[in-house]
Amino acid sequence: MAGSKGARRNDGGPFEGHVSSPAVMEPEPAEGLTGRTWLITGVSSGLGRELATQLLKRGDRVVGTVRRRYAVADLAERHPDTLRVELLDVADTPAVRLVVDRSFAELGRIDVIVSNAGFGLFGAAEELTDAQVEHILDTNLLGSIALIRAALPRLREQGGGRIVQISSYGGQVAFAGNSLYHASKWGIEAFCESVAQEVAPFGIGVTIVEPGGARTEFRSGSAQVATPLPAYEGNPAHAYLRMLDPKNGLAPGDPARMAARIIESVDTEPAPLRLVLGSQALQSTIDTLAKRIERFEAQRGLAASTDFPPGE
Repeated sequence: MAGSKGARRNDGGPFEGHVSSPAVMEPEPAEGLTGRTWLITGVSSGLGRELATQLLKRGDRVVGTVRRRYAVADLAERHPDTLRVELLDVADTPAVRLVVDRSFAELGRIDVIVSNAGFGLFGAAEELTDAQVEHILDTNLLGSIALIRAALPRLREQGGGRIVQISSYGGQVAFAGNSLYHASKWGIEAFCESVAQEVAPFGIGVTIVEPGGARTEFRSGSAQVATPLPAYEGNPAHAYLRMLDPKNGLAPGDPARMAARIIESVDTEPAPLRLVLGSQALQSTIDTLAKRIERFEAQRGLAASTDFPPGE
């Protein structure tokens, strides 16, 4: 897979380049600013853009990564002194390290790392091409891991900070037709839960955000769909077609409210390990976990039957 190569590429479309020429930003915040600096991947649309918009409006500094600079031209024009735009394909590990290292070196301190870049992929497992499988894992999973690993030494050296990983309630709940998306989210959640334990002694908090459906471009814009096989017609794997059809209603989640809750969470100590956003997402997660625990409880006898008897 592409993840085994020295520099992984996301072949989802043309890019203007991996990184931008650095914008000039003063290392100290201007009078009246909150003094917090954020690095957020994927700020061109959706939750990432909403986070950047709210943070810039309140006076924080933002390093925002995009694949095409024009996508945030309006934000850059409104906030020339507090928004730094970097062109980045998170599937390119050397480029991720370059952007992270340069941002810390030139800004002095970054308080919050938000790993947000990612996309959805719909289709039965065998309908997906090898390229689609590599693409989503390189971006959603390996790209997020690369970002966090690149930031950890810097956060540790500066005495702490916060990592926010944007996942999904699909990191706890699995639906047919979303196997590789779930694999990327379950994988990054396990990674983050482990890392959270490793870095807590350094004053670094980790929060996994699990949003439910929101009114962003995730369903209609960034999501990719596999070429359907006739054998799966009427199969649960194609239930996503109804979800993607705008005639069936809008998602309940408000991106603005979700972004506000994420921003607020950074002020919580200790950092919440998980943050579920959306009542529908929370209920689905609780129901799924309750069923899982019930099934585990039913296996107590079976599990114990594989132990050596006491005293042996």
